[in-house]
Amino acid sequence: MSQPTAPTPGSSRPAAPATDDGVGTPWAGGGTLFAGFLLLVDGVLGVIKGVAGIATNDVYAAVNDYVFKFNVTAWGWIHLILGVVLIFVGWGILKGATWARAVGTALVSLNLIANFMWLPYTPIWAIVTIAIDVFIIWALCTDRSEPVV
Repeated sequence: MSQPTAPTPGSSRPAAPATDDGVGTPWAGGGTLFAGFLLLVDGVLGVIKGVAGIATNDVYAAVNDYVFKFNVTAWGWIHLILGVVLIFVGWGILKGATWARAVGTALVSLNLIANFMWLPYTPIWAIVTIAIDVFIIWALCTDRSEPVV
């Protein structure tokens, strides 16, 4: 067992173990792999939401007096485009692409915001997607290991 080093003066963070080699925990590494699969699933769900919104305007509930009220077809295009890009980035994460974590974190953040704005149309589906997005952001931000090629 390694002894923690002394905290630096003025630091409120606990000291890191002396043998900290910068490699993330196995949970974060496994979480990143799971996040890649979740990105694929999240992208496919976005494509389904998008196609449903584009195909017909009466698939989703009508919303009155909402600040972010767009035409359902416009929301469909937003979800379709985000879904296709999320699938691409999820595939990149599974392949170990170095760019995929940063791009994935940014795009999942946009997807989270879009689904928050989408809440009045499909509340349960939007909340599930937001929860998935929060996990993906956590997994991509906490894994400090090098991607396996």
